[in-house]
Parts: sequence; C-alpha cells; structure tokens
Amino acid sequence: MKAHAERTSCIRNITRQNALPARINDMNANAVLVRNARDTRLYLFLGLANWFIFLDHIPNNVVSWITLRSLGFSGASDVFVFIMGYAAALTYAPIMLERGTIVGATRVLKRAWQLYAAFIVLFAIYAVSIGDVATRYAAPDIIYEFNMAGLLDDPVRTVAHGLLLQSKALNLDLLQLAVVLMACFPIVLWLMLRLPNVTLAASVGLYLAARQYQWTLSAFPDGSWYLDPFCWQLLFVLGAWCALGGASRILARLRSPAWAYAGLAYLVFAFAVTMAARFPALGDMLPTWLHHVLMANDRANLGPYRLLHFGIMALFATRLIPKNWPGLNSPALTPLIVCGEQALPVFCAGVFLSFTGHFILVTGSGSVVQQIMVSLSGIVIMTLVASYVSWSKRQDGQSLAPLNGRASLGIR
Repeated sequence: MKAHAERTSCIRNITRQNALPARINDMNANAVLVRNARDTRLYLFLGLANWFIFLDHIPNNVVSWITLRSLGFSGASDVFVFIMGYAAALTYAPIMLERGTIVGATRVLKRAWQLYAAFIVLFAIYAVSIGDVATRYAAPDIIYEFNMAGLLDDPVRTVAHGLLLQSKALNLDLLQLAVVLMACFPIVLWLMLRLPNVTLAASVGLYLAARQYQWTLSAFPDGSWYLDPFCWQLLFVLGAWCALGGASRILARLRSPAWAYAGLAYLVFAFAVTMAARFPALGDMLPTWLHHVLMANDRANLGPYRLLHFGIMALFATRLIPKNWPGLNSPALTPLIVCGEQALPVFCAGVFLSFTGHFILVTGSGSVVQQIMVSLSGIVIMTLVASYVSWSKRQDGQSLAPLNGRASLGIR
C-alpha cells in the first residue's frame, strides 16, 4: 500500500509539472502505470513471431505450414510491427513524460539509429554472403532470387541506395520498415500522449489515402518497397495506442459473446480462403469476385481484411492467454520468451539463417526430413543467440525487466 501511495504521488507530481488537461493527465498516469507492469506475453508473442518469420523466409519449407500465415490473412510480420509499436510506447512514453519531449525524442531517434545500423550491417553481410555463394558454387540464379543483381551491374549505386533504405534485398523489408517507423515515432508519441484518438484517426486517414492514391517509397533499381510504410504505419500506431490505454477500452466494448462468435466465424472463413489459395481445386470453388479480392492477400499495402484478421487473432490470443497465466513461467516457453526479449539480434540472425537454410535445401536433397532438420537447427541457433545476448547484458549489469530499466522487447 505504501509503495502504491508513493507511486501515485509521483504520477500526480509529474502531471502537475506538465500542466496538461485532465484527460491528458489520465493518459499520462496510465502510461506510467502500464510501463511499470511487465507483460511476459509480449515477449512470448514476439519470440514466436521471430521463429515464424525465419520459417516463412525459407522457400518451399513444409515446416512453414505451422506459421500464422497458414491460418489466415495476417502473418508474423503483422505481430512484429504491432508489438514494436506497443513496446516503443511503453518504453519511451515515460521518458517523454518524466524528462521532457526533447529527451524522449532523442531516445527514440537513438533507437532508430541502432535499427538503421543493424540494417546496414545485415545488408553488408547479406551482400557478401550471397555474392560469395553465387561465385563459389557457380549459382548465379541465387543473386537474382534474393534481388541482389545490382551488385553485379552497378555495385556502387546499389550500395549507395542500400544506405538510403532503397534496397529490395529479399527478407530485409521488415527491418527497413522498422527504421522508418521508429524515426517518425517522436512526433507520433508526442501527439499520442495528448490526443490519442485523434492521432489514431489521422493514422487511419493516412492508411486510406495511401491505399487510394498508391503512396509508397521507391526502391532501387525499380519498383517500390515490399511493405508500404504509409500503410503499415497504422499497425505500428495502433500498437502504441493500445499500449497507452486503448487495449482496455477495446476489450471493455467487445465482451459480448456475439462478438466472439462473429470473430470466430471470420477466422474460420480466413482459414478456408487461405487453404483455397494453396489448393487450386478448392480455389475454383470460390466465387470469382472473392477469388480476386482475397486470394492475392495484399501484404504490401496491408489489406483491410488482413488488418481485421490480425485484430481478431490478437483479441483471442490475449483472452486465451491471460497476463497471469501460470504457463508463462514454464521452462518449455523460456526459449520463446528469451527470443522475444532479444528481438533485434534474433531477427537479424534469423534472416541470415533463412538464407543459409535455403541454400542447404537447394544444394541438398530438399527432402521433408531435411526441411525439418534445417528449421529446427535454425530455431536452436536463434535461441542460442538470444541466450548469449541476455547473458552478456547481465554481465554488463543491465536488467531485462522493464520495471528496472528501459528494456522492452529488444526495442530500446
């Protein structure tokens, strides 16, 4: 009780110093309280997303049938971007509240720089590895398969445009998107702490305008980004909005069993359409208009049906796995949670491992057994990377818990 009283007093002092309206004060207090509550489920889901992204990045991999994209319209990328926005709000909102807008903005931009540095390092390693494999094993097709042909035709311009985040290298799109979203987050967070619903509405408006007028960013040597940042920003902003109190309001309004049945029906429908896309015989049974609208699965522009599918999946996941679920302390889930805590290094390792796994399958037998072994080996290595990074941080005296530091899902 005493600790609670002290924390409440501290929150009141912060809000008085900021001299914001009452509604903003409530949001600020809520942000601080939520920030001090560690939710292990976020680490669990982010670790699972990292594993699924790795499996999905290996072409013709039978193990990828167990990932989220096999269940419906959305996939692991949606989970990754949403949690990244959620974690960024939990991490940087208290800094902006307690230490001011400028300090909070600089911390966010520092994280954006770290993401950019990770992208550049991964891009360099990726380019060297693909070029080496293509030369050593006389497999030039792999350069074109991973969209790195520019290194042969115009290496200087290809590297230069890569530094400008205009690369179309396969499987680097999610990290490329993360850099831009985090770089723009200081403005979004400042607005979110004052006008959360207006900020979310503006994000929705940008999403609709981008889809209508096909706004996107160009890539080199041609085309555009795989993930349109003007559309995918909505998922990122939605995550931040939920972290700062929006999630509780959504859950309060969707308690009726009718919503649960409607959501379950949509999930079944999405699963049926996804299976129809994989099996032509089933696809021929769908109406023509439905086939054209849904079968393409608009990933680049974050189709509305994909966004709805993710939202329903998230609601069911949080209800089926409550925050105090005892299973979260199970040793069986420790590898997933650790991979979620160290999301960035695990993601980078997964990208490189997916390329390695693909090369092994192409040059090997490519049998189902080999696919399973490659997938399991990659997950084990990713877990070892996460464990090492966690151990290294403990040696440096950095706590993994958000309560004691600014650690949050590898986003800090």
